[in-house]
Amino acid sequence: MFKKETEYALRGLIYIQIQNFQNKTPGVVEISNEIDTPKAFTAKILQKLVKNGFIGSVRGKNGGFYFKSGTPELSLKAVIDAIEGKNIYSGCGLGLDSCDDDCSCPLHESFSEIRKSTEKLINEITIQMLAKKKTVSRELILNRL
Repeated sequence: MFKKETEYALRGLIYIQIQNFQNKTPGVVEISNEIDTPKAFTAKILQKLVKNGFIGSVRGKNGGFYFKSGTPELSLKAVIDAIEGKNIYSGCGLGLDSCDDDCSCPLHESFSEIRKSTEKLINEITIQMLAKKKTVSRELILNRL
């Protein structure tokens, strides 16, 4: 549904938050290995996320990426908007340049509802919520083994 860059950004942010919950600040190599992404592309994405203020970074041997304490939870929508732009909520389902309520494609009405639902969903879900779910799921699995 999203560009690879967006998918990798979301996966990377979730991994960083999980590590931050354990007071760890993972580096690029660790992140790319754990989320199974190319190192150079991951580094570029993480740099963009730092530039947008979503995460912070520290260089050096004990450096890595972290969520700044005291900042509000990060919605998926904020990350997606920063990478994809807002066309994802207004673009035509068939990719036409001109498609609106006055002059619409055959998918316009149905696709409009999908876009609205998607926007609502990603606005309500945060990286921190997903990281907590992943952490709880991992703990439950480990405790059952």
